[in-house]
Amino acid sequence: MTLNELRYIVAVAQERNFRRAAEKSFISQPALSLAIQKLEEELGIRIFERGKSEISVTPVGAEIVEQAQRVMEEAGRIRELARQGKNQLAGTLRLGIIYSAGPYLLPDLVPALKKLAPEMPLEIEENITANLETLLRNGKLDVIIIALPFGDGGIITRPLYDEPFEVVVNNEHQWSERRSIKAKELAAEKVLMLDSGHCFSNQVAEACPELSRKGADIQHGTSLETIRNMVASGLGITVLPASANSARYRSRMLHVIPFAKPAPSRRIALAWRKSFARDQAIEALAKAVGQTRITGIKHLP
Repeated sequence: MTLNELRYIVAVAQERNFRRAAEKSFISQPALSLAIQKLEEELGIRIFERGKSEISVTPVGAEIVEQAQRVMEEAGRIRELARQGKNQLAGTLRLGIIYSAGPYLLPDLVPALKKLAPEMPLEIEENITANLETLLRNGKLDVIIIALPFGDGGIITRPLYDEPFEVVVNNEHQWSERRSIKAKELAAEKVLMLDSGHCFSNQVAEACPELSRKGADIQHGTSLETIRNMVASGLGITVLPASANSARYRSRMLHVIPFAKPAPSRRIALAWRKSFARDQAIEALAKAVGQTRITGIKHLP
């Protein structure tokens, strides 16, 4: 068993295709197939099921691929330490962030991090939580910014800040002069929400369970900015995280109303694999988030 063979099975598991995995590994497809076959014979098990149109990972194969990923990360840690001369703030940091946080956090986060770690550029991936988790576990991302709860024993999380949810209505809406809204009142209105794959949509539904009742008037949108524009056009009301309602995103056509206490909220956190070697990079990222000045959020110590 060699590191190359482990690298090949991880590539095939990620790509679900021998040709793409071979290209990714800079090896010919026959050589990659032979190496994996040799490893399967050595272990006495099938790691992959080969179909005509797709490749799937066997149950025991999934465990082996996961362990191979950990081995590759540990080997990568040795190379990283040698290459960087123990400077963990040198080299790219691959950051993932959920759609409902990225547009509102990144404009302040990126310049703050650049000052703290000028030799550590970011590669940024915006996506839904489920996809970010997959990319994180597969080693394609180093750290992600998500909403809690999240993770398991193989993932470390670090809370960053809390932010309340707020109701947003058109200036002509009957609630435009209200000082607060009770969560249960939303069920009587047409509410615009993100598609169900977004964790923020699920959190709003949990905070306002009446929205899940049969007959509730719910319409979904693909992004918070699209939904904001729909509300401005009078197509309904919505719920946004406080960071999305900071001064730079305010519109004269909209009115933001806080929820009556206790207001629903979410906690945003960093998440990374236990095996990730660059602790100082995590610290710098958390510090940069702590230096952001975004209306409505409460930084955590």
